[in-house]
Amino acid sequence: MFSQLLENPDQFFGLLGRHLQIVLISSTLALLTAVPAGILLTRPKYRKYEWLLVNTANLGQTIPSIAILALAMGFLGIGIQAAILALYVYSLLPILQNTIAGLKSVNPSAKDAALGMGMTPKQILWKIELPMAASSMIAGIRTAIVLNIGTTALAYLIGGGGLGVWIFTGIQLFDNTYLISGAVPVTLLAVSVDQLFRLLQFFLVPKGIRLAQKAAIQSA
Repeated sequence: MFSQLLENPDQFFGLLGRHLQIVLISSTLALLTAVPAGILLTRPKYRKYEWLLVNTANLGQTIPSIAILALAMGFLGIGIQAAILALYVYSLLPILQNTIAGLKSVNPSAKDAALGMGMTPKQILWKIELPMAASSMIAGIRTAIVLNIGTTALAYLIGGGGLGVWIFTGIQLFDNTYLISGAVPVTLLAVSVDQLFRLLQFFLVPKGIRLAQKAAIQSA
């Protein structure tokens, strides 16, 4: 079943590299867009725009992924650029929603106490709100990237390459050696990234906040 991996290692690593390239670029662009947008939408001045932007980002999840790829191909043609654009749009919503939800869940009394201590709004954001919202934000990023890894297999359909080349070759030829050699690495990659972000979540979220969140869940 894994004969393709053994017989064509150079081709495999080429496809894996392209797969990772698409995931890395699209996820990074989504992260750089959605996190700042989520922070802005929780500021009093911009809260009125939350409904509009969240529902706009929601289009990336409600439209089937194949349709998004087709639309991106219509703008940028066949190739990796269209795949990156489609997956960027597809990754926005989980990161944006979890950023907003995490920041909204911060206890107002903690912010009031910080304000009473003379901290500026910027200091409150960096020292109080973001650390307390980190767990939710990392969960959103983790979800987006794991979904992205699986959806990137569809990039083959618009000439983007990646491990989807072997998956769809196996489907077309009814050859399980291609199918398994492409599908299993995608699955292992998604599981590995999920576990990596769980580990990052453990180290990046302060211990006191983790214990408080755990106590809140148990009491609920």
